[in-house]
Amino acid sequence: MAERPLTLMAVHAHPDDEATGTGGVLAKYADEGITTVLVTCTDGRCGDGPGGVKPGEPGHDPDAVAEMRLRELEASCAALKVTHLEVLGYPDSGMMGWPANDAPGSFWTTPVQDAAQRLAELIGKYEPDVIVTYDENGFYGHPDHIQAHRITMAAVELTGSPAKVYWTTVPRSGMEAFGRKLRELGVEFPEPDPDEPPAGPPMGLPDEEISTWVDTKAYGSQKFDALAAHASQGENIFFLRMGKETFTELMGVETFVRVRDTTGAPLPERDLFAGLR
Repeated sequence: MAERPLTLMAVHAHPDDEATGTGGVLAKYADEGITTVLVTCTDGRCGDGPGGVKPGEPGHDPDAVAEMRLRELEASCAALKVTHLEVLGYPDSGMMGWPANDAPGSFWTTPVQDAAQRLAELIGKYEPDVIVTYDENGFYGHPDHIQAHRITMAAVELTGSPAKVYWTTVPRSGMEAFGRKLRELGVEFPEPDPDEPPAGPPMGLPDEEISTWVDTKAYGSQKFDALAAHASQGENIFFLRMGKETFTELMGVETFVRVRDTTGAPLPERDLFAGLR
């Protein structure tokens, strides 16, 4: 009997999230013959409509935005050569504090155990060896990212999956260099006001707290193309303004925190599948 191929499952909140933090590893591991599974939890209906029209403004049709973003997600998956795309289809909850947070059926209002059961079924179907999602703050406090974290961790418990589990992160040293480079290129980079109290936990981690550093520079072009596939959200994707070469230079290493492990692979790692091959 042929040996079952290794499998990576990435659980993300919205169409386009897959490209930014995990586009490199999805492309890299697909190229290495590993089965890649992307689970996208929401329909992205709170994103921009045609011409950059915002939710709640005249001309923003949430259903049409959701349909458009599904097509873009499929194009992104093609660029990254994702093996399987699974869309849970929960209505996008919008940013924290938006009315969409409390809309009936929104991802944010869905009981964690209900959504976790659906994800658990996918974990049972694909038997991933590695699962990647966000940290408990959803990286930057977005309600759908927080909910994706919650249902992923609950689904892992429900299934008793032996998968290695990782949370995406960025090194704070890298964020400083990233901001400097963007300013050199004349790209406006949103920075916190030092006189304002932080809205939540700081993004990223000190370098020494990051367990896993994966070099994905060879896949920078695919990652850029995947992000560019989400053209309707281009106004918000400032990464695209730097061009492929600079993008690959700045976004060519993806970093993670390993939070569950059964392999005993030593840290720091350079491979999400360390100890599995």
